[in-house]
Parts: sequence; C-alpha cells; structure tokens
Amino acid sequence: MLKKIGFLGLGTVGKYMAINLLKADYDITVYDSNSSVVAELVNMGAKFAASPREAASGKDAVLYIRPEKERLRPDIYGSNGIFAGIGAGTILVDMGTHSLESTLEIAEEATKHNVLFLDAPVWGSKEHAANGLLTILAGGDPALVGRCRELFSYFGLNVIHVGEVGDATRMKFIVNLVQAEMIQALSEGLVFGEKMGFNADKILEVLDSGGVASPLFHSKGRTMARGDFSRNLALKYVHEQLELVLDQAKKLGLGLPGATCACTLYDQADKDGLGEEDFSAVVKVLRK
Repeated sequence: MLKKIGFLGLGTVGKYMAINLLKADYDITVYDSNSSVVAELVNMGAKFAASPREAASGKDAVLYIRPEKERLRPDIYGSNGIFAGIGAGTILVDMGTHSLESTLEIAEEATKHNVLFLDAPVWGSKEHAANGLLTILAGGDPALVGRCRELFSYFGLNVIHVGEVGDATRMKFIVNLVQAEMIQALSEGLVFGEKMGFNADKILEVLDSGGVASPLFHSKGRTMARGDFSRNLALKYVHEQLELVLDQAKKLGLGLPGATCACTLYDQADKDGLGEEDFSAVVKVLRK
C-alpha cells in the first residue's frame, strides 16, 4: 500500500489535492516555493521539506504538479532535485501539464534511476480538486495505474488510462485546446450580446437551453456575469498550455487557426496583468 507520499506543487489545484490526502491520513511531505502555503499545510499535519530532494526521499510515491516555465527543471534535476533523493522502486507521478519533450525526458531519467513513472496530468479547477472531482489522464503501465487508483481517488473522480507514457500529455493538449477555445467563444458571445443590449444572465439562459449548453458555460458564465474572476485555474497557465499546444501542432505540420486566435487573446490578457486571475478573465480584453 502507498502511504508515504512526497507532494511537490501547492498551487491553486495542488494545494487541495494535498489537503485531501491529509484528510485521508496519508503521510504527506510537502514542498513548494511559496513558504506561506507550505506553512498552512504543515499546520494541518503535513511534514515540511526544504527541497524537492528531501520531499522525494524515502517515499512510496512522489507526486508533482508544477508549471513548465517556472519550476519544472529546478524541481526535477540537480543536486537538490527529485532525482537526487528518490529511491529505486518509488512511483513518480507527473500530474502537471508539460511539453511532450519534458515528459519523455523525465520518464527516461526515471528509468535510469529504476524509478516507476506515470504520465498523469490532472484536469480540473480548484473547486474540482477541493471536492475530489478532478479527472486524471494516465499514461503508462496499466498495473502501475492500478496501484495508484486508491491514492488518486481522494482527489480525482475519474482516472482514464489513455495509453503509454506521453499519451496522457498528448490527450491533455486536446483538453487544454478545447477548454481555452470554449471560454474564448463564451467571452465573445457575452460581449457581443451585451453590445446589442442583452444582459449576461439572459444570454446564459438561452445558451443553457439548447445544443451548446455545457457545464463549463454554465459555471463560468455565471461568475463572468458577476464579475467574479477569483482564481480557479490561473489564466497564465492556460496561456502557457496553449503555447505548448501550438508548439506540438507545429511539429506535426498542423495549423490550428482557432487555437492560434485564442492564444493571441490569452497572450494579451497576460500582458494586461490578468495572469493571476481565473482564465475566464480573458473576457476583460474584449470588454475594453
């Protein structure tokens, strides 16, 4: 049974994943560059790690959910990285969204250390994480996925095995593309409708009644109508994920005009200082 867990990455989603594991009486050691959130988890019963190396040492499994640009390489490699501390036979689970190259590189490094590796990015927001409703896309040995199902069940509702290592990252690209474009479409619909004299609630009532109805439109539409852009999924990370999508599409020789347009919009929102807000704040760019 997996009991001693190293957890790296206490951001908007990761924090609540770790809290749910604490509530389930797992022995959790946490690391994050944000000392205040680490202190909060330690006060709830987690153990403190001064480095990724310390968080990974002597564990049954190590979970990390870190952004590609900001923290990935220093947390994984080097004298204080995960691979400096993790033991042979430990399960290492990448639950963030990274480039395919980064995922495969980490998997290769894991093999060199005799570490078991799962490519398992999570899909969902802060609310999903807090309520144990995340979706986990798993790539790797099905038997290894099976060993982690109980652990995952405390923060994830769905565990979908999609193939080999790398395939979960590829599938997450699809999710990120569609999700970002849906919010762009909703933003344009709301702003267009408002300019024609309709209020947002009436527009959403109509959209909810027909073929374009979706849980994302329903939940985000209401918060956008209220002007509530408190962070459930940070805009800056959605922007970063779209850049990864377009980079992968370029390598495939594929043009994605909708994703390109969406990335331009999210890029402008980031430049406007909205990166720390929820990704639905992209509507503010259109309302200027």
